[in-house]
Amino acid sequence: MARISVATLVGLYVWPALLLAQSPPAPTHTPTAVVAEFDGIIHPIATEYIDEAITQSDMSGADVVVIVLRTPGGLLDSTRDIVSRMITSRAPVVVFVGPSGARAASAGFILTIAADVAVMAPGTHIGAAHPVSGTGQPTDTVEATKAAEDVAAYVRSLADTRKRNIELAAEAVMKSRAFTDTEAINASPPLIDFVAQDVAELLRTLDGRTVRRFNGSTTVVHTANAAVHTMEMSRRQRFLSAIANPQIAYLLLTLGILGLTVEFWSPGAIAPGVFGGLCLLLAFFALQILPVNITGLLLMMFGVALLILEIKVPSFGALGIGGTISLVIGSVMMTRTVPGVGVSLRFVVPVAVSLAGILLFLGRLALQSQRLRPVTGADALIGLQGRARTPVVPGGDGQIDVRGEIWKARSAVSLEAGTPVRVVAVNGLTLSVEPAGAPTRQGAD
Repeated sequence: MARISVATLVGLYVWPALLLAQSPPAPTHTPTAVVAEFDGIIHPIATEYIDEAITQSDMSGADVVVIVLRTPGGLLDSTRDIVSRMITSRAPVVVFVGPSGARAASAGFILTIAADVAVMAPGTHIGAAHPVSGTGQPTDTVEATKAAEDVAAYVRSLADTRKRNIELAAEAVMKSRAFTDTEAINASPPLIDFVAQDVAELLRTLDGRTVRRFNGSTTVVHTANAAVHTMEMSRRQRFLSAIANPQIAYLLLTLGILGLTVEFWSPGAIAPGVFGGLCLLLAFFALQILPVNITGLLLMMFGVALLILEIKVPSFGALGIGGTISLVIGSVMMTRTVPGVGVSLRFVVPVAVSLAGILLFLGRLALQSQRLRPVTGADALIGLQGRARTPVVPGGDGQIDVRGEIWKARSAVSLEAGTPVRVVAVNGLTLSVEPAGAPTRQGAD
């Protein structure tokens, strides 16, 4: 009995150990990467999209965030917001300028320098981060110099923290220098970490690397055979990003002005007014996102006012020429508000001149139509000639034939039957007439 008890006890202790030894190993961690691709101007919509991508990474526990970036530039405030979000990301953030042939200029250069890992595809370039004025060109004014120095100091601090080439980063701002992928990787120290053909090669190259975070801590990134989760822009973000472009915003503004002008000259057309109002609302939304040059907007409004005056006030073309010039200058100032994103004069000038020509043409047509005699209603009778059917005496009523119809008529002078008469006023169903040979009231005046 004692032997059975001992054997039983030994079995109770050994059996669980055997079960544990035969149990399958704990599942291994599968690396994941969140990939967000942005192609466009850096503005608040871009900030929202990249913030959502990093937030998804934080919530899903991804190992790395890859931002595939292609941009001509953008707003400095939005760029700073994105950099701040990149710094607070739980996972390392990789900015990948690709595919081949892409660029990350101006604001895109700052984002590349600020990334935990900066990567470029072959045949890409970065740089040209000099702040620009409202006309789209670098200036040497004191204010512009202060702005450039401020951005240069910001870029130097990012490059220093990321252990990248401080001198070249500053030259990209102060001297508008740009760098190819070869120049960026061969600089000492380099501006980027490595060159990769695509995201798949990037993840393979990144695997096992020790990444230094902005706060000085380090982490080893494991991205071999990582599961890629692509973060797409929502339809709302794609739509807003499309219209938040200086060129699109300008087109919407001009189409809105044109539509409302057509509705103003042709009341009741409805469609031009609805279309113009919709375009103006979209343009105003875009101008809320983009920095607005108030002087340019006022010049455009002043130009439209001068064009309208040209229609009504004889100025021998002076008001029309002045309005067109004001419209062109205002258009140029309105469309050069985003650093790194210029709208060519070859686009602005034809649109502004065409708008001026259409406004003048439609205005002329509207005035000519207003000056035409009415063809229906009581007003259409004024000026028509007829013949007295019966004698008409002052203070009394008679009858006249006008346009094949018999009308009751009154006259300030005596008229014999058969006398040619002309209608000068309509009072209900009674016509006021005068002899057809008498001068018109305007002529008498």
